[in-house]
Amino acid sequence: MSRFFHGSDSSSESSSEEEELYSESEEEKSAESEEEESEEEDDSEDDSSDEDGAATGVNRFLKKDTESDAEESDEEDKVTVVKSAKDKRFEELEGTIRLIENAEKINDWAVISTEYDKLNRLLPNLIKQNDGRPPKLYIKAIADLEAFMQETVEKQKVTPKKMNAVNTRGLNAVRQRIRKNNKDHSKEIDKYREDKDAFMQEDVIEEAVPVAKKPKRTPGDIEQEIIGADDSGFTMVGAGGRAVKYTPEEIFKNLRTIVESRGRKNTDRLEQIKVMEKLLEISVTDYQRIRVLLTVIPTRFDLTSGTGNQMSQEQWKVAEHELTQLLQLLEQSPDLVVVEGAEEWENDEKQPTLTPGEIFKIPGSIVSFVERLDDELTRSLQHIDPHTAEYVDRLRDEADLYSCIVRALLYVESLKSNPKLEASQDSVNRVVMRRLEHIYFKPSQVVAILEENTWKRMSENADSKITPRAESTNTEGLVQTLCTYLFQNSEGIIRARAMLCQVYFLALHEQYYQARDMMLMSHLQETISNFDVNTQILFNRTLVQVGLCAFRAGLVYEAQTSLQEICGSNRQKELLAQGLQMQRYSQISPEQERLERQRQLPFHMHINLELLECVYLTCSMLLEIPLLAQVGSSPDIRKRIISKTYRRLLEYHERQIFTGPPENTRDHVMQASRALAAGEWKKAADYINSIKIWELMAQSATIKDMLSEQIQEEGLRTYLFTYAPYYDTLSVATLASMFELPTRKVAAVVSKMISHEELAAALDQVNDAIIFRKGVELSRLQSLALTLSDKASGLIESNEKTLEQRTQGTANAFERQTQGGRGGRGGQRGGRGGQQRGGSQGRRNNFTGGALGRVGVQT
Repeated sequence: MSRFFHGSDSSSESSSEEEELYSESEEEKSAESEEEESEEEDDSEDDSSDEDGAATGVNRFLKKDTESDAEESDEEDKVTVVKSAKDKRFEELEGTIRLIENAEKINDWAVISTEYDKLNRLLPNLIKQNDGRPPKLYIKAIADLEAFMQETVEKQKVTPKKMNAVNTRGLNAVRQRIRKNNKDHSKEIDKYREDKDAFMQEDVIEEAVPVAKKPKRTPGDIEQEIIGADDSGFTMVGAGGRAVKYTPEEIFKNLRTIVESRGRKNTDRLEQIKVMEKLLEISVTDYQRIRVLLTVIPTRFDLTSGTGNQMSQEQWKVAEHELTQLLQLLEQSPDLVVVEGAEEWENDEKQPTLTPGEIFKIPGSIVSFVERLDDELTRSLQHIDPHTAEYVDRLRDEADLYSCIVRALLYVESLKSNPKLEASQDSVNRVVMRRLEHIYFKPSQVVAILEENTWKRMSENADSKITPRAESTNTEGLVQTLCTYLFQNSEGIIRARAMLCQVYFLALHEQYYQARDMMLMSHLQETISNFDVNTQILFNRTLVQVGLCAFRAGLVYEAQTSLQEICGSNRQKELLAQGLQMQRYSQISPEQERLERQRQLPFHMHINLELLECVYLTCSMLLEIPLLAQVGSSPDIRKRIISKTYRRLLEYHERQIFTGPPENTRDHVMQASRALAAGEWKKAADYINSIKIWELMAQSATIKDMLSEQIQEEGLRTYLFTYAPYYDTLSVATLASMFELPTRKVAAVVSKMISHEELAAALDQVNDAIIFRKGVELSRLQSLALTLSDKASGLIESNEKTLEQRTQGTANAFERQTQGGRGGRGGQRGGRGGQQRGGSQGRRNNFTGGALGRVGVQT
C-alpha cells in the first residue's frame, strides 16, 4: 500500500485497487517527479487532517470538489453589469471622438482621417437607435472638425509649413469628404453653431412604447409578398428582408451612393445595374433620365474591367440601346447638354431649375461611350472563331454601332456649332475618325448600303454639315469629305491615320496613281517610326494594299517594290496584326505576347496572306529570271539581287533531287520559274494560271490574261539574254512566232532593251532583223584586274568621304579631280560592248525605264 493512503482507518476494496494502480505508476516515474509528488502529498495530508480527520483517501478529492463549488457560487453572487448595444455604440462614438480631439492637438491628420471614416461607419446604426436623427455628439464632432480643418488650411496659406506626405494626404482626404458629408447635416450644424450650449442641453424625453412582437413569417409568406409587390415578378429587398421602395425624389441620392461605391472591392455591379434600371423606370423628367443613363452605361462597361475579358453580347446590346436612348433624349431636350468639364450638380434633394432658352450643362462624355462601345465590339470579334456562324452573327452588330457613331457625330456637331458652348474640336475629330475607320477598308457597295440603312434610322430633320444626307450615296465623296475635314482640323496621329485611310481606300478601288502620289507627298515613310504601334500597323496595311493595286494594274516592278518591305521580312502576320508567327529562337515575354494579341485585327479586316505571298513571288519571278539570264556567269553582276526571299526559295528548290507536281502556291511559282528560265513560257504560264488563289481577286480572268502577257514578254527577254552570244542576226518574225507575240510588240521590247543598253545589238527595220554585236572576250586575268580596280576605286571614295568629314570640305577640289579621272576610265571601259563592270556602272546612271533598268537604279 502506498504511503499516500497511510493512516486511513476505513479503506475499501476499490480504494485498495486504486492504491495498487497508483503505486505502480509511482514506481515508473523519475526521481525528480517523486520528490515533487511527495511534497504535494504531505501538504494535502496536512490539509485533510486539519479539516476533517476522518476524510482521507479518495474522499479527499470529493471534498476539494465541494470547495470549488463553493467558490463558483461566490462568483455567481457577484453583480455583473450588462451593457446594451446602444450604450456600447455610444461608448465607441465617444472613444472615436476623443481620438480625433487628441489628434487635433498634435495636428496628426492621418489619424484624423482614419477615425473620421470610422465615425461615419458608426453613424447608420446610431441614427437607427436615435429615432432617425444623428446624435448630438456626432454633430458637435463634425462641426468642430470642419472648423479646425478650415483653420489649418488658412494657416497653410498664410504661413506655409511643410507637412509630411502622410499628413498631407490625410488633410486632403478629410477636406474632400467633410464637405459632402456635412451637407447632409447642414441644419443641425447651423443650430449647433448658433448656440452650442443650448443645442447640447436639449433633452428629448423618450417614452418606452411597448412593441408588440411581430409574428414570424414563413418563407411562403415572404414569397407571396414578393410576388404581389411588383408586376414584374420581383421587388428590391434590402437588409432585414424589407422591400426597398424608390421614389423620383430619391433618385439623385441613390445615384450618388452608386457613384461613390464605384471602383471599390466587393461591389455587386449587377445589383447596382438593377437598381439603376428601376430608377430609370420611375424617372419623371428628362434630366433624371439623362443622369441615370450617364451612370448606368459606364457601370455596364465596368462589368468587364480588365484586358483579358470581353463584354458579353447581351450587355453590349443593352449598352448600345441605352446610349441611343441617351442621344435621343439629348436631341429632344436642346436645353440639356452633356459636355466634358461641366460642374456637377451636388444638391441631391432637388433637381436644378431649368429656364427655357438657357442651356444647362451636365458633366459627361458621349465620345468616350462611343469609343468604349467600339473597342468592346472589336475585342469580342477578336475572341470569336471567325469560321463559325457566331462571328457572322456578332458582326451584324456593327451596323448598330455605326448608326450610334453617326448619331453621336450629329450631336457633337450641334454642340460645336452652338456659340454659347465652348465645345472642343477634339471631340468632333475623334468621332469622325471612328466613322472613317469603319468604312475605309470596305468596298464602295457595302459602304453605300451601310450609309443608307443608317440614315433611315435617323429622324427626317437630322442632317450633318460635314457629311450631308444628300451626299451619303456617293461613297468616294464620303471618304474624301471625312479625310479632308480631318486634314484641316486635326494634327498629329489623327491626321496621319486619316491620310493612310484615304490611300487605302483609293488603292482598294483601283486608283493606283492617286494613292501612290498621296503616299509619296505625305512623307509618312520617313516619320512612321515615331508614331504608335497601331498607326504603324495601318501604314503596313496601306503599303500592302498599294502593292496589290499596282499588281492588278499590271505594274510588276512597282508592286514588287511596295511589297518587298513586308513580304521580305518573313513577319507578315505581326506587321499586319493578323496573328503571331512564333520564331524558333524568339524571346517574347508573356506581357509582350498579350499586347500583340490585343492589337490583332478582326478577321473581316484581314488581308489574305496566301494571296499576298503569291503576288510577291510572282512579281519577283518576273523580275529575277531575266536578271539571272542577263547576269550569266559574270561574278561581278551576280551580287545584284532584287528579292533575297525569292532567291533563297529558288536555290532550295533547285537543290532538291526529285520535284513532284506542285502542291501549293509556292511550288507553282518555283516550277514556273524553272520553266521560264528554260524558255518554256507556255508551261510557266500554265503553272501560274493554275493557282487557285487568283479566284479570290476581282476580275480574275483579266488578271490571268495580264500574267500570261507578262510571262510572254519576260520569256522573250530571258531568251535574248541567254542566247544572244550564239547569234549574229535574228529575225523578228521568228521571235514573234516563238512567243506568239505581234511583230510590233517584239520590236518594241527589243528596242527598249537596246536603249537601256541591256542588249548589245541593233535593230534592222528594213529587213526586220536584230544584228548582234560581239564584245571582246576578256581573259581571267583581265577580269580580276578590273575587279581589283573597282575595289580600289571604292576604297578611295570611302577615304575621301572620311577626309571630307574631318576637314569639312577642304578636299572638294581634290575630289572633283579624282572623280573626273575615274569617270574617264569608266567611260573607256563602258565602250567595250557593255560586258565589263565599269560599263555597267556608267550605264546605270542613265537608265530611264524598264523593269530591270529601275532595278539597277534601286540597287
